[in-house]
Amino acid sequence: MQQRVIISQDIEHDLAQAIAETEHDRVFVLTDDITQECCLPKVASLFAKHNATTITIRHDDTNKTLATLADVWTALQRGGATRHSLLVNLGGGMVTDLGGFAATTFKRGINFINIPTTLLAMVDAAVGGKTGINFGGLKNEVGAFANARYVIVNTCFLDTLDTANLCSGYAEMLKHSLISNAQMWAEHVNFDILQPDLAELQRMVATSIAVKEHIVANDPHEHGIRKALNFGHTIGHALEEFSMQQPGGAVVSARLLPLARARTAPKNTLLHGYAVAFGLIGELYISARKAGFPTARLHQTARFIRENYGAVAFTCDDYPTLLNLMRHDKKNTSDTINFTLLHDIGDIRINQTATDEEIREALDFIREGY
Repeated sequence: MQQRVIISQDIEHDLAQAIAETEHDRVFVLTDDITQECCLPKVASLFAKHNATTITIRHDDTNKTLATLADVWTALQRGGATRHSLLVNLGGGMVTDLGGFAATTFKRGINFINIPTTLLAMVDAAVGGKTGINFGGLKNEVGAFANARYVIVNTCFLDTLDTANLCSGYAEMLKHSLISNAQMWAEHVNFDILQPDLAELQRMVATSIAVKEHIVANDPHEHGIRKALNFGHTIGHALEEFSMQQPGGAVVSARLLPLARARTAPKNTLLHGYAVAFGLIGELYISARKAGFPTARLHQTARFIRENYGAVAFTCDDYPTLLNLMRHDKKNTSDTINFTLLHDIGDIRINQTATDEEIREALDFIREGY
């Protein structure tokens, strides 16, 4: 089933139309405790007309678990959901990932609509048909490909978002430009994400989504070119998972330290987009070393990330742990760590490998070299 992405100018009108065009005997709304407070009021009157049942889970990625998934299944069951019911996922990537998986598995599949409320979810998690939960300490270890009937994107929700979460989503937009074209990349590295023009950002969001949609349409189940969307994520996911394992939380320094302790991250755990931003630096370094990526563009991108995301702190002693986390990445074959690399902006090389020594050099570069 193809999903339809709506770049919305009127959230109530577009959501009402999407619900009307989607089979439903009952409507359920999945939120987390933050989006229930900050975002649900923007569309509450419409849900009231449908006598919708609200299901609320705890925020942050540490709750994207089997236990939370079971809570959602239980709430659907107790609420009388049938195979003809509709689940609307209103929230960030954690809500759309888990909610999509809950809908896909409940009674072998019910319809769902995604309304992403964070920049990260708008340009990444809510679009493309990936659903899932974390398991065994690894991100998105269990899940399924399943398309929402509609994804409704409206930047009206971004006025509820803190700067750190804007930066987190913007890292995925930067990735999209790196795998797409130099004009888009130049626009992204010159945009003021710390004081954004939200009208201009909505236009950029639509362009970023179009990049992902085009890739997903050509490879819905990640057998080929869709692997380009993993650029920055092999190292990025390892850094993110590493931060979750630290007793005191994660390790972000420089001027965004207070912001990186954002409301959607426990303690000082790295937000997903921050981890991806640092992962982009490492994988651009490997790209320059192995695939000929221009060093000037490597350093310009790295400079933008340092100025806007600060730095992530880890030591050489942590390298074995990070390498082990990379070996557990879903993209790998056997014990080989797979990467997507770039010869240049938009010139993609999928199914690439790197030695442990090359990965250690990239980690050095993230820590010290940019």
